[in-house]
Amino acid sequence: MPDIRPLLPDDATLDALTALLVETVAAGGSVSFMDPLPPQDARAFWRESLAAVAQGKRVVLGAFDGNDLVGTLTLLLDCPPNQPHRAEFAKMMTRPDHRGRGVATALIVEAERIARDRGRTLIVLDTASDGGAGPLYERCGFRLAGEVPNYALKPQGGLTGTLFYYKELRRNS
Repeated sequence: MPDIRPLLPDDATLDALTALLVETVAAGGSVSFMDPLPPQDARAFWRESLAAVAQGKRVVLGAFDGNDLVGTLTLLLDCPPNQPHRAEFAKMMTRPDHRGRGVATALIVEAERIARDRGRTLIVLDTASDGGAGPLYERCGFRLAGEVPNYALKPQGGLTGTLFYYKELRRNS
């Protein structure tokens, strides 16, 4: 089982996140970037994302196998004033050589725990129709809200639809 923990903005974290994002996009992961992804663009994305962590707007979780970062999931907490009960999952990635080992499930479980601890009762997310993590999210209790066809470009080109999911969380007692 991977060690799951929140990530902090330091050079080692930025290097590992940069490498994971570039590798994920090169492997066809639909995480908002096109292949080839210049490492400096990936690093700039993560620098901005970790700055939002420092502001309390999100939590970036890392999954570690020993000292190696093998997965990540971002919990977005900065929602509009009329949605303080909601959070969103973004940028879930698992290194291709670690897929099928429970990394993503462990990240989801921890992100849900943090969301509950922060008073969130609803999580939403989206994933690509082609090759996305829809089946995994469904196994984790997320419900499909619908699909928008031709929503985004795949990293190597061509269009894919996007599936939108939600999960209602029980409040901590």
